[in-house]
Order: sequence, then structure tokens, then C-alpha cells
Amino acid sequence: MIDIGGKILYGASVPVIKAFSGTMLNMDIDRKIPLPDGAKIIAPNHPSMIDPFIMASILGHRSYILITDVMFHVPIMSAFLRRLGHIPVVPGRGQSAIDCALEHLQAGHTVMIFPEGVNSPVKGGFAKEHTGVARLAISSGAPVIPTGIFLQRDRLQTLKSVVSGTIKYSNWYLRGPYAITMGAPMQFYGDIENREYVKNTAHEVMLKIMGLAAESQQRWYRNNPPLTGELELP
Repeated sequence: MIDIGGKILYGASVPVIKAFSGTMLNMDIDRKIPLPDGAKIIAPNHPSMIDPFIMASILGHRSYILITDVMFHVPIMSAFLRRLGHIPVVPGRGQSAIDCALEHLQAGHTVMIFPEGVNSPVKGGFAKEHTGVARLAISSGAPVIPTGIFLQRDRLQTLKSVVSGTIKYSNWYLRGPYAITMGAPMQFYGDIENREYVKNTAHEVMLKIMGLAAESQQRWYRNNPPLTGELELP
């Protein structure tokens, strides 16, 4: 069944996101090679809540993003995400999200997953990776496109909201440099039941993402030297 409504909404939303990023963000994008056709897994780090929207807008085609279930309980946002076909990740039911993502990969679609699963620490560094990216890659055979995002974390705004009666905090980035480096495809084959292999695969992808985030940072400051001469840790 063709999802006409989702396609129309995607087509309408991309110009809006690009208008925001073009006006409020200083974008810097480097792709190591053209994205491969067919099924693929985009795997970026996750410093802010805008990352899924910015990444989706630069791909040039529709993608299906694994997003924390909390966002699917936010009024208006919930309807937007569901209409676009994005995939809720419910605590304790991660396999259901993985299965849905695998169906998209089998259909030749692009899936996006943030291996950290949460926003990176505001003070710097990265959250510990989860194994979802490895399970998708090994089970489907689809290439992983590791992606490193750099932004200035002192510009993040932590907002408080109440979702389903629970207070939630989220980090939003509304202005400043936003550098992206998309790496060469990584492919993995092996026994999905081998937990150690799955864990090591996820870590290998995360290490690559960390390196690309550092590269994004270095490129940004090389092209835009800071007045203080100090670099922010990714």
C-alpha cells in the first residue's frame, strides 16, 4: 500500500526544516561518498533533539527513524511522527521497534537510528551505545552509514515539559554551528545470537561515529577559528 499522505507530509516538511536550518544554523556538511541506493542504516550521534529532523532533511529521500516513545505522547508532535511512519521505541519493547525497522530495510528503505538512544551528555562526550544498530545491520545485511554531528553545547537549551503526567527534560539547539560528517558504509555479517559479537559491533560503529564527530568539530573550527583559540570537546 502506497503511503501517499506520508509522502506529501515529508515533501512539505523538508522545506520548513531547511528554512530553519538555513536561517538559524550555520550548516557544514561533508559526505565521504554518495549514499548507496537501497536499504541503509543512518547512525548519528545525538547531541540535541533537533538531530532527527535535520538529518532527515539532508538525505534527499524519506527515512524511517527510531524515536523514543516519549515523543509520541506529545500533542501535535505525535500525529506528525506517526504520519511520517517513524518508529516508537517503547521501554522494555525494543525488539518490536527493531522488527519494524527490519521490515523497512527489507523493503529497501532507509532507517535512521541513534545508537546512544538518548541525548549525549550536555557537558561533553557521548552516552553509552545500545546494540540496536548492530542488530539491524547484522540481521539485514544493510550498510551502516556512521555520522558524526558537532554543535556548540553551551548553546543548548534544556526545556522542561510534562508528558503523560511525567516531567521530562530535553536539550534543544536553536542557533549556532551544526557540522555533519557522513562516513563510508560499514557492513557486518555474523551470528545475531552471538551477544559478544553484537556488542562489539555496536561499539565499533560508535567509535566510528565519535571519530566523525571529532572530524566535524575540527573542520568547523579550521574554517571558523574561535576567537579564544579554545576548542569545545565533542
